[in-house]
Amino acid sequence: MTSRTDDIRLGADIGGTFTDIALDVRGTIFSTKVLTNYAAPEQAILDGLEIVARDAGISPAEIGLVIHGTTLATNALIERRGAKTALITTEGFRDVIEMRTENRFEQYDLNLKLPTPLIPREHRFTVKGRIGAEGQELQPLDEAALEEIAGTIAAGGFGAVAIGFIHSYMNPAHERRAREILARRLSVPISISAEVSPQMREFERFNTVCANAYVRPQMADYLARLQSRLKDMGATCPVFMIHSGGGLISVETASEFPVRLVESGPAGGAIFAADIARRFDLDSVVSYDMGGTTAKICLIEDFAPQTARTFEVARTYRFCKGSGMPISIPVIEMIEIGAGGGSLAWVDAMGRIQTGPESAGSEPGPACYGRGGERPAITDADLVLGKLDPDNFAGGAIRLDTAASQRAITRDVGARLSLEPQAAAFGICEVVDENMANAARVHAVENGKNISDNVMIAFGGAAPLHAARLCEKLGLDRCLVPQGAGVGSAIGFLKAPFGYEALASKLVRLSRFRADEVNALLADLKTSAESFVRAGTSGTIRREITAFMRYAGQGWEIPVPLADEPFGEGAVADLTEAFRRNYARFFGRAIDGLDGLEIEVVTWSVKASDERPAPERHTITTGTRTVSAGVTRPVFDPATGTMQISAIVERATLSAGDRVPGPAVIVERETSTVVTTTFDAVMQSDGGILLVRKEIAA
Repeated sequence: MTSRTDDIRLGADIGGTFTDIALDVRGTIFSTKVLTNYAAPEQAILDGLEIVARDAGISPAEIGLVIHGTTLATNALIERRGAKTALITTEGFRDVIEMRTENRFEQYDLNLKLPTPLIPREHRFTVKGRIGAEGQELQPLDEAALEEIAGTIAAGGFGAVAIGFIHSYMNPAHERRAREILARRLSVPISISAEVSPQMREFERFNTVCANAYVRPQMADYLARLQSRLKDMGATCPVFMIHSGGGLISVETASEFPVRLVESGPAGGAIFAADIARRFDLDSVVSYDMGGTTAKICLIEDFAPQTARTFEVARTYRFCKGSGMPISIPVIEMIEIGAGGGSLAWVDAMGRIQTGPESAGSEPGPACYGRGGERPAITDADLVLGKLDPDNFAGGAIRLDTAASQRAITRDVGARLSLEPQAAAFGICEVVDENMANAARVHAVENGKNISDNVMIAFGGAAPLHAARLCEKLGLDRCLVPQGAGVGSAIGFLKAPFGYEALASKLVRLSRFRADEVNALLADLKTSAESFVRAGTSGTIRREITAFMRYAGQGWEIPVPLADEPFGEGAVADLTEAFRRNYARFFGRAIDGLDGLEIEVVTWSVKASDERPAPERHTITTGTRTVSAGVTRPVFDPATGTMQISAIVERATLSAGDRVPGPAVIVERETSTVVTTTFDAVMQSDGGILLVRKEIAA
């Protein structure tokens, strides 16, 4: 019998259209893309595993570790396909998740509609009992009422319970006691906000624990099924999940806190891009991840993606903060829009071409897939413009029907705007690229950055098709398309550390700072974070300590990195200086001259992760040898607005230093890189492709 080995690892990323598989066999990557199976998502992983294991010449039993990321939790929230969930909260706070923050996210919309709460009012129950803002008990918990509520939930056929009491982040005693009482009568999973999201701001915290409970039965069932079926095919290795903050956690933790998986796939992509940035010593990078359903932009500085403590899913107004469902967990910060290869194109009432957020997905897929889809998707537009080879898509696994794409585009777009199929297809792609460019500009401005100062790293099955045009719009001179770009997120999983971030809200004004209390709090957070990490590794663990601080009276905080050491006598002065320095970095200057203006810490964070080996360093080259190709085909060039005879080059035939002048298409099994007339492509020493403007000398 073959035994498994730790130097063979598999990354599996379930997306809305494709499931990406990457197998690392002692440093050599074998990869594939298979269509996502909605009815049984784990089947696509098994199918992909079988393909890459065969290509690598190994058996599933030899795999030492499976690392998995999925959009299933996200999709369950967006499509409202979770369990029937009950919320138990403090008396008087039943409607918090419906009232939200009372912020008008679209100020001038007279018909503004707030997103529907995840749990309807009739499924929300209240109980007497009150914890104060300092953590003191103001009113005892009404345990008799909880017994009655438990009976109502048991008779109501609920599949999960969420508990969110006011100020439980300061004192979780009431929530824990409520769980004990309910667990005696109920056999469904119970989530408490003090464990899921121990942070202040009750709307975000309540909504997060509701989301966790809502998807918990479905995700626990899926993860158990995945493990069982992997064992059935011989892969008896442990399975770890990548969470939204970019670290690895055990399946058991993921089953208990599935809301941490909501942005797991995109997090893998950001880690992949950060690894490439470190490899080439690029300290300012914008990652561009475009798959089958969505496109994501993430800013990476000093080889690390930006992070946040909260984000939104299922926004009802595009780009509009506040219009979605807030999830209060650590997450890699990025902007995401419904612009993937499967995003559907349509014409609105004003005669404008629009794309997404609705996607054809894998079932039925774009019209060109021949799987029953009749509406035009971005992939159909790419095909009509010549960017894709209909006979060599996904390595020839899927034959594309160009005529079906033309019919769909003509019917839904061209006929309505009196455009030929090619012109309509160009319009679709231009709208997609402009939407992505706008999203990137907005994201950069919100973070105080100039987008044109960055190098782009493009990956995902569709990003290399659009990257050059996006660079033209954003004024970027260089773009890297890494080796394995088509399955970038899955490769990123293999590079992710075992990591976890523990947070706790404890409001501390520096004028009343007590080092012993804060040291005790941080010690608990360190123990909590490290316990999750130790479930996957026995290696060296490094910690990052962050205080989220503000001037008293401000509504939001800024992250202030701190040294990993206990606070002593000079703690207040050190915290004040660190806060002022970071405040000036964010806003240009600190606030001076206001007597009595207090500084306070709102939330404390400890991020623990194991140390990852540094990637091999490479130097960017702009090319020494010009390569010509014998194979050509017409490809639409947006800069000239015409079809251009473009070189078709197999990526595998290129060597480091080879320069391919645009227009060209560099093809591989999982994606194709379109080189427009304004760019050349240069093969790098690590197997990546650099798109570089022609005016940059070779």
